[in-house]
Amino acid sequence: MGPSGSGKTSLLNLLGGRLIQSTIGGSITYNDQPYSKFLKSRIGFVTQDDVLFPHLTVKETLTYAARLRLPNMLTKEQKEKRALDVIEELGLERCQDTMIGGSYVRGVSGGERKRVCIGSEIIINPSLLFLDEPTSGLDSTTALRIVQVLQDIAEAGKTVVITIHQPSSRLFHKFDKLILLGKGSLLYFGKASEAMDYFQFIGCAPLITMNPAEFLLDLANGNVNDISVPSELKDRVQMGNAEVETCNGKPSASVVQEYLEEAYDSRVAEIEKTKLMVPVPLDEELKSKIYSCKRQWGTSWVEQFSILFSRGFKERKHDYFSWLRITQVLSTAVILGLLWWQSDANNPKGLQDQAGLLFFIAVFWGFFPVFTAIFTFPQERAMLTKERTTDMYRLSAYFVARTTSDLLLDLVLPIFFLLVVYFMASLRLSAGRFFLSILTVFLCIIAAQGLGLAIGATLMDLKRATTLASVTVMTFMLAGGFFVQKVPIFISWIRYLSFNYHTYKLLLKVQYEHVTRTINGITLDSGFTEVAALLAMVFGYRLLAYISLRRMKLQGGN
Repeated sequence: MGPSGSGKTSLLNLLGGRLIQSTIGGSITYNDQPYSKFLKSRIGFVTQDDVLFPHLTVKETLTYAARLRLPNMLTKEQKEKRALDVIEELGLERCQDTMIGGSYVRGVSGGERKRVCIGSEIIINPSLLFLDEPTSGLDSTTALRIVQVLQDIAEAGKTVVITIHQPSSRLFHKFDKLILLGKGSLLYFGKASEAMDYFQFIGCAPLITMNPAEFLLDLANGNVNDISVPSELKDRVQMGNAEVETCNGKPSASVVQEYLEEAYDSRVAEIEKTKLMVPVPLDEELKSKIYSCKRQWGTSWVEQFSILFSRGFKERKHDYFSWLRITQVLSTAVILGLLWWQSDANNPKGLQDQAGLLFFIAVFWGFFPVFTAIFTFPQERAMLTKERTTDMYRLSAYFVARTTSDLLLDLVLPIFFLLVVYFMASLRLSAGRFFLSILTVFLCIIAAQGLGLAIGATLMDLKRATTLASVTVMTFMLAGGFFVQKVPIFISWIRYLSFNYHTYKLLLKVQYEHVTRTINGITLDSGFTEVAALLAMVFGYRLLAYISLRRMKLQGGN
């Protein structure tokens, strides 16, 4: 316990193996063994922020967690039963079919969200459970219920460590041991029930009836209003030192802090250290339970891919098929169809007009996927960090599932777009040419999506990623072969990096290879070069995105 900035979260991250720095002194062991990656699956860690997918239900969230995290020896049915048991244990039966919700989606209450976060960690029955301020933002009754659940877990033989900011008196009396921090220093460590006696012993006692937690936090902040001042501090004030004395005659916060640190170091620290240093008898079998040279995954790569694909599709179909997006695409298609209504490519002017339409299609379906894919990894960074630090799945399984589930969703709207535009604009009416046009647009979308994924994964910052993508897409559009036919030789190489150029050239070939060999200075050849270039972009950009994710510094490492 301690005020904001006292080091609670840093200490918890250190104990949970999520903050590994060479500059930190001391050592942390688990059953006399150092931290290893295998321990990720034995430690539960509930972060302060509720990191959940908003469009999944409570039951779906916990079921996916169970299927990914529970040991491979259990069947799918056993894992799903474990999820239902956790729902019952946490009292979530009433809302199990309700969406989690978020900023723009109505869902479960704050207390229920927190219990879902706890459930996703206790589902593996961890030996050690860390929680960072699980009661923040909750009313006292909801907070009490959550702490009661944690107390039940502790009484079942598990170790539960939580940070807490300012608990109610009812919560405080449920704590077994207490660490009181102030500005990164230890002010008290011992039984929570003996904390008030200790501070009274060193001369700090409340002058009015107050919540023990409020009293302790006032001391940790150096605030001694309504608190008796020890004689030692009174002596310092009476000496008239301006740095010590405040305007109301009370000692300053820094002096109170210093006094509390000195009191703990001189009276309690050595006694507590001696108790802690007494070796606990551990047999080799118990030690070996937390030690393994090899990380153990809850399920195979294929099963991880299948689960993550299903979860990703369920979560994102709401965004992809929102009325806003459908209206945007179809209204653009109708406007294009009306502007190019029944155009005729049999005369030079009509041919030139249709070439402009094909270029717009190449630009639109290059621009749209880039700015959709940019948000993929930056928006899911918190979730990816949370799940990877607990070894829920391999990064490769996540990456392939994430990109393929998006791909299926990305390819639905272009079909309806082309069905509207193609026949309204009276492009070449042939089944073969129609499907070749769709395939060309698909290839453009997949390549553009890869660029968006690569930019988002490399920068992991939406503002910078959007700026870079805007400049890149604009450059590719200008070099796409429609605005400028004669590009200076020193910069002409840009067009070969532009998926707009290759898509435009392929669309021209599909529509007009029987009419002419050259349109707007572009020679219509076999098309193999353009297809090869787009395929290279499809795989090259995704490889870059994967490497960037691999190098991303996740808390606790990969």
